[in-house]
Amino acid sequence: MSHSPSTSHSNDHKALMLGALGVVFGDIGTSPLYALKVSIEASGVHAGQPIQPAVLGILSLITWALVLVVMIKYVFIIMRADNKGSGGIFALTALVTSALKKDSRGYWAVVVIGALGAALFFGDSLITPAISVLSAVEGLKVISPDLGAYVTIVAIAMIAALFAVERFGTAKIGKAFGPIMLAWFATLALLGLQKILEHPEVLAALNPLVGVQYLMNHPGVAVAIMGSVVLAVTGGEALYADMGHFGLLPIRKAWIYMVFPCLLLNYYGQGALLVVDPSALDNPFYRLAPDWALVPLLVLASMATIIASQAVITGAFSTATQAVHLGYIPRLRVRHTSADEIGQVYVSKINLFLFLGVVILILSFGSSERLASAYGVTVTGAMLIDTLLGAVLMIHIRKWNPLFFIPVFGAFLLLDTVFLSTNLTKFFLGGWVPVTVALVLLGIMLAWIHGREKLLKARWNAAIPLDKFIADLDMTALARVEGTSIFMVPHDHIAPATLLHNLKHNKVLHERVILMNIETVNEPFVEDAVRATIRPLPHNIFSVHVQFGFMEDMHVMRAVAFLRARGFAINTAEISFFVGKEKVVATHSSGLLLAPFIYMHRTMQGAAEYFKVPFNHAIEVGGYIEI
Repeated sequence: MSHSPSTSHSNDHKALMLGALGVVFGDIGTSPLYALKVSIEASGVHAGQPIQPAVLGILSLITWALVLVVMIKYVFIIMRADNKGSGGIFALTALVTSALKKDSRGYWAVVVIGALGAALFFGDSLITPAISVLSAVEGLKVISPDLGAYVTIVAIAMIAALFAVERFGTAKIGKAFGPIMLAWFATLALLGLQKILEHPEVLAALNPLVGVQYLMNHPGVAVAIMGSVVLAVTGGEALYADMGHFGLLPIRKAWIYMVFPCLLLNYYGQGALLVVDPSALDNPFYRLAPDWALVPLLVLASMATIIASQAVITGAFSTATQAVHLGYIPRLRVRHTSADEIGQVYVSKINLFLFLGVVILILSFGSSERLASAYGVTVTGAMLIDTLLGAVLMIHIRKWNPLFFIPVFGAFLLLDTVFLSTNLTKFFLGGWVPVTVALVLLGIMLAWIHGREKLLKARWNAAIPLDKFIADLDMTALARVEGTSIFMVPHDHIAPATLLHNLKHNKVLHERVILMNIETVNEPFVEDAVRATIRPLPHNIFSVHVQFGFMEDMHVMRAVAFLRARGFAINTAEISFFVGKEKVVATHSSGLLLAPFIYMHRTMQGAAEYFKVPFNHAIEVGGYIEI
């Protein structure tokens, strides 16, 4: 039985939407576990006071935060700022910097802002698994108050299991994520709908004026409320960051037709419950369920929070890999865990860093309510940076109509600033934790970027121009040996130090010499047709420039395969790869400033391993270089 192309396309679209439920919407999809509860508590409502005004006001604020921040800003505007289909802070930074001169102040300002956005994302990556898993496990208290003592132990056990299996990859179990999250969102909707039908008066909160009026009537707690309402939109930035894996339309449709309605139904259901039973504020999410459903709901919520946490962790791996390729951090050992999904990578150092950080947070804060104080600062900061860079790209570079979009982005910047400033009030209550992590990571990135620029300049200043080197060969009689030698070079137009050292000590050249420069470009992927540029030179020497996108695997044998496809008769068994292993030392004038870079350079992954050079074909040549 045959299927029409349109039917096949529709099925693919549905599969992508289902996959997006399991990866993209895990974070924002588990916010109902804690967002409304924390926001109402922030309003200062006490026992015996009318709770309905607070419930309706905060429901209205959550509703319109989801509409303005997630729906309009991300789904309909920011997600159009794609870098050949990919999104995220580095994709956005690469788009903006590609339109600026590298030696300009604007270029370096954007680099710093992009690095700050990535650092804030890593700070958020610590909080999300901790608060999500804790909020799910706290359902034990609803089942029985005596089980409350085991919440921390169970949460840490779940986190340990989650990080332990990361090294095996999620290619296989990832297929189950979508259906589980589909069941989760359906459960959210059903739990909320039953209470809304019983008390439909809660739908009055759909009016945005209800939220505005509540804030105006309660100015003393307005800051605290806005700082908590933002918990409902955390994870919204994932829609843009994960766009490269699923595409714009599947994510947009999944949000509009599934995620957004289900979230609203659950929030309004919790609100309807609280209006008639204020005592349910201890855990309004679990109180929505009948007693017989508490254990299954606890299991489903735990699975949903683990999926949400896993998506954040995988996002951290992917972001770290992009940062390495773009030259923002030192080379790290990156292992691909799937032959089909390019985004499925594992970075052991990042995994260990996140695991220790999450465990420390759980032990230090102990509950999702206390941890909520640390949540929000980094998220709102990252959202503000998305808006800022998005505005520069859309208005200044892509020339969108400024008369319309300057006010639009101005409104988004104002809203993001309000969310950020209100969350900064929680700085000393725990917000300092992710901010400190982000600032340390920003310092590491800036030290690496600065030191790397110094190193590249030092290499260039000490190098011999390639044309001069070839001219000198005309006057030198050298022995040629069989085979192909490939020298990894940092520039197209200089003779690499490894080649000079080889000539100095061995006084021979292979019959074919390839000077290979591998560059990461400001695009996620590079088309094979333009990947390699070959420049023939005298003496059977070839200058080869190979480009990889910042989301691609930097594999030198892929570059060799492209050369063979272009007509090079290369016997891979006879290739010798010459890779530099230089030791960087500081001059007296710059020792302290460059000390962090020098330490990182000495301890980072070697070039041979980073470029996947076959170990039995690699020859590392050492040397010193002063910066």
